[in-house]
Amino acid sequence: MTALTRASGRSELDLAVEAVRAACRDAGIEPAEVDALLSYHMNDSVPVVQVARALGIERLGWHNDIAGGGTQAASILGDAAMLIHCGIARNIVIYRALNGRSGKRLNLASTGPQEELTRRYGMAGPIPLFALAATRYLHDTGLTEEHLHAVVAQSRDNAATNPRALRREPLTWADYQAKPYVCTPLRTADCCQETDGACALVVSGVLTGPRVHAVVRGGGPGCSAMDRAPDVSAIFSEHVAPMLWRASGMKPADVDAALLYDAYSWLVPRQLADFGLAEDLDGYLLERRHAWVNRHGGLLSEGYVHGLNNVAQAVRELREDREVALVTGFGGSYGSAALLTAA
Repeated sequence: MTALTRASGRSELDLAVEAVRAACRDAGIEPAEVDALLSYHMNDSVPVVQVARALGIERLGWHNDIAGGGTQAASILGDAAMLIHCGIARNIVIYRALNGRSGKRLNLASTGPQEELTRRYGMAGPIPLFALAATRYLHDTGLTEEHLHAVVAQSRDNAATNPRALRREPLTWADYQAKPYVCTPLRTADCCQETDGACALVVSGVLTGPRVHAVVRGGGPGCSAMDRAPDVSAIFSEHVAPMLWRASGMKPADVDAALLYDAYSWLVPRQLADFGLAEDLDGYLLERRHAWVNRHGGLLSEGYVHGLNNVAQAVRELREDREVALVTGFGGSYGSAALLTAA
């Protein structure tokens, strides 16, 4: 990863090249040994062919710029694994680079076709959309702002010892209440960071290290399509969690590192429940039994590289003392999930 900042003063190309070179050094390979290059974006990054050229990769094999944001954070690992399984590539680099604060700010985007229809009702950009879903979720579950505070406060506590994190200060209940609302019930603290930076991973069929065990991608009617949703709070995890357990042959008790896509605070309890990682969310959150989730601070506190920094953290934890890591990718009612293993 590059340093995470709010004003990089650099191009997305510079950020991407730094992150990719660092990933290659970490893997013990030269950029010339990379035979596939994948990235995902929302018209806010740099194309893979430009990165390949800057790295001096003269003969580039399979490469793809995948349109999409958080939904890709886990499933792009599946794309890489399939290329390896089919014998198309040996060493694949995945990267995400963006100037998400000083450049194109996703939370200010309100020019798409959906927003043209909904802006007049105050639904411009993703936060109002998912705030509406959060309102329903809190109502149905009986969770309150105290539970949202518990999620964010624990995120800050987890980030306290992470030098990469942008938010490392404690967040008291009073401090949380003083934060302004962006769109009720979501305050500024309930929303992920807007960050400049890049992250890169090497997925290899010939190197040793943590392994991609299972990846799923899917979705259904829910908070991305509220006009067709029987439950507007149903995010991707309701749909992909059963798929993941079937595909992996594992069960929730096998997971000892959870890297959950926490673009908004309410997504953490929703995913904990959907993946079967927690019951009695009231006590679980207020007693801070979720401290093992996003030990680096996640997207709420470390920074926001569209979820790929959570995958990088999963690799760190698997290299240390964890055996099975769950990583997720959120895009409303559509998304992805992956299980990674230490060996």
